[in-house]
Amino acid sequence: MPRPRKCRRVCCMPVSESFGPLDRPLCERRTIVMTVDEFETIRLIDLEGLSQEECAIRMAVARTTVQAIYNSARVKLAECLVRGMRLDISGGDYTLCEAEPNSCGCGHCRKRRCQNGDEEQQGADCPNRQN
Repeated sequence: MPRPRKCRRVCCMPVSESFGPLDRPLCERRTIVMTVDEFETIRLIDLEGLSQEECAIRMAVARTTVQAIYNSARVKLAECLVRGMRLDISGGDYTLCEAEPNSCGCGHCRKRRCQNGDEEQQGADCPNRQN
């Protein structure tokens, strides 16, 4: 009997869930699905510059698990770019941070999204915030 999969901790959902070429009709585009946990590894390693070990700590999984997730995500991104395919982000085994002050220590999950899409710290003045 295989071991049950452990949920990966994710600090935020993607702002956009679908990407793709604009120069082809929808009927001609094939779609690749990237899971939310794959998106999180790309965000943490490539955007935030964390090592795989640091990423593993944030996601509460083993480094080897992060390595496998990251490699899968990179292949999907490359295929989308090279072959002009659509990319959808959804699904996967993940749990969102609870946005508690001590939830994961990253600080990112305690940020909230302004209506204009900018990230703002809680309590900061947001030009579009409803008081």
